[in-house]
Amino acid sequence: MKKDIHPDYHEITVTMTDGSTFTTRSTWGQAGDTLKLDIDAKTHPAWTGVHRLMDSGGQLAKFNKRFKDFGLKG
Repeated sequence: MKKDIHPDYHEITVTMTDGSTFTTRSTWGQAGDTLKLDIDAKTHPAWTGVHRLMDSGGQLAKFNKRFKDFGLKG
């Protein structure tokens, strides 16, 4: 390997959303830093299978109102 071209690879602590922690090696931050996750595999819908529709600023309500009559009538 060439010298002085690679990032510093050191140990950090990762804190999951439920408070559990583990130690890993990373180029993020400085040695001994703690990375606190906002979203992880224990809470993200892509891994849990639980999806929630969040209405931010009425966007979901606006969509539902606009397309309420859309579809096949039978």
